[in-house]
Amino acid sequence: MGLLDNLKARLGPAKGKVSDLAQQHEDKIDRGLDKVARTVDERTKGKYSDRIQTGTGKAKGAVDRLAHKDAGGVDGGGGTPGGTPGNTPGSTPGGTPPAGPPPTS
Repeated sequence: MGLLDNLKARLGPAKGKVSDLAQQHEDKIDRGLDKVARTVDERTKGKYSDRIQTGTGKAKGAVDRLAHKDAGGVDGGGGTPGGTPGNTPGSTPGGTPPAGPPPTS
């Protein structure tokens, strides 16, 4: 068993716990992110408001994916949130690109 396989085996249970905690406390985490964003925005006098909003949105998205892993977010294998794992527009099931030239419009 390789180093990465061993690490994955040890981190598996922790991933489930983190997901459960994120699901239980999602509203508190969102409120905390909003509070931190407001504080940072005030201290920087609005200079970085757009970047703060972007970062806060990305952090909330990550928490949402953690909290809703059953919908395909965390254990989904890279697909679209809520979609079939590994299937993105223009790909075949399993995440491999379609064979042949790209379609023309």
